[in-house]
Amino acid sequence: MAQATQEFGDWPLKRLMTDVVGSGPKSADDMDREQAREAFQRILAGEPDETTLGAFWLANRWKRNNPEELAAYTDVMREESVVTAEPDADPVDCGANYDGKDTSAILGVGAGIVAAAAGTPVVVHSGDRVPSQKATPYKHVLDELDIRTELEPGESADMVDETGFGFYYQPAFNPGIDDLWDRRDEMGVRTFVNTIETIANPANADVHLGSFYHLAFAKKLTDTLKESDRLEYSRAIFFQGMEGYDDIRPGYTKVAEWDESEDLEDYEVETAEYAMDMERDDLAVDDIAADSATITTEVLAGDREDHFADAIALNGAFRMYARQDVESLDEGLEQAREVIADGSAQAVLEELQAF
Repeated sequence: MAQATQEFGDWPLKRLMTDVVGSGPKSADDMDREQAREAFQRILAGEPDETTLGAFWLANRWKRNNPEELAAYTDVMREESVVTAEPDADPVDCGANYDGKDTSAILGVGAGIVAAAAGTPVVVHSGDRVPSQKATPYKHVLDELDIRTELEPGESADMVDETGFGFYYQPAFNPGIDDLWDRRDEMGVRTFVNTIETIANPANADVHLGSFYHLAFAKKLTDTLKESDRLEYSRAIFFQGMEGYDDIRPGYTKVAEWDESEDLEDYEVETAEYAMDMERDDLAVDDIAADSATITTEVLAGDREDHFADAIALNGAFRMYARQDVESLDEGLEQAREVIADGSAQAVLEELQAF
């Protein structure tokens, strides 16, 4: 992390507020890359006072960050906070919103384990009740499954190589962002930190799978990946996930797919096309962590043939497709159901619990 005594340039946050970003959503200007870099270096160093930092975050929210600014913030985060540990496997990096879910089951643990059993390594990462929503993230489902979560990055990489599925814990691999927890909590709204933490890429993966609320935001994120000097994704798929998470929603889901040598392509996935007759309420649960863990266990054991089993299989297939290990979701679904039926998925879960 940066140190509070370090030398900075000519752009303290108060000056950026006065001269660039703070005049309101219609008249504010965008920062250039160096201004945005310096701003986030100062934030990570703990230099701005609470009022100035809050005002800067709100100004960025009102005017909306462009890809150049987001890339600058991301690069500083990667340089000064993120501790990477790269497994020998080349996993899909699943970057769900860290502030979690509060109405529907988290399917990504089961989906990731299914994909791992089929030969597609998967990495997930999260914090612990991150603001603003402070709902249930990956960590708490894994805790309920008796899988270790408070791992150092090197242990997370070993988990991927030993089991095919790995979890990276934000306080360990991204301590500078974790140190901002109290300030973010006091804001009461999301900031650009909620965006950049999902693309921290602690495993240095080549492929990213993430979510968005609107297609225009997916375009902004793919442009951010292109603009970044510190992210080396060659492929990314973003989709309109349930509650902003990395779970395909029942019914209609908008998808944006990007490869570094091609333009962004968007299309739709409809669960009905895969003989899955489900609606959003069919995946609702009361206790997100406990119920998601129970559902995951039962699906991987082959003890469920319901909407949850269908949803986990489809999301597992989507992870295989993201890494281009299958040519279509139909092929991925076939593999997902095979590894559940033959016990391979349950075996990966048991390996994780023994790790």
